Amino acid sequence: MITREQQKAAQRSAAEMIRQAGMTITDAEADSIEVVDFGLSHLEKEGVQVLTLVQTDRISVKVLAMLPNQTEPEHWHPPVGDDPGKEETIRVIAGTVYFYVAGEDTFKEGFIVAGKDDCYTMRREIIMKPGDQLTLAPGEKHWFQAREDGAVMYSFSTIARDALDQFTDPEIVRITKVVDK
Repeated sequence: MITREQQKAAQRSAAEMIRQAGMTITDAEADSIEVVDFGLSHLEKEGVQVLTLVQTDRISVKVLAMLPNQTEPEHWHPPVGDDPGKEETIRVIAGTVYFYVAGEDTFKEGFIVAGKDDCYTMRREIIMKPGDQLTLAPGEKHWFQAREDGAVMYSFSTIARDALDQFTDPEIVRITKVVDK
């Protein structure tokens, strides 16, 4: 849960980061940025800000803005009916992103959110800078985090059903609750 004030501050920060990355967005788009705290109520540690540019029954294009040292929790995109699940390509446009997937444990530069060792099991570290991209297969477990300067990324994917994403952390609730304080 976050307050309306926290939501607005995160939207302003994300919009500024997106604009500084060289992308033009309207004020209406800036106001539409989804602020996701995953129901954990510590947005600055675990969360992401999402600007949806295109969302159809076939494709999705989003801009992900991550605040400094913010981590998007470990998750995967499960099958839905006959669909194998979302296939997603992430392309970094600003900042450095530490991306974690299955494979040999090369974890070195990133950090695990305090007390969450069991919730971040993927330890193959891929350091991504502007211009780098990575494609995730449907159902591929992953998590990522920004460093001190934050990060901005494109997410190109097949249909996105974010509310159906699955998470390693059993405490996560995908839809953020915003309260007027």
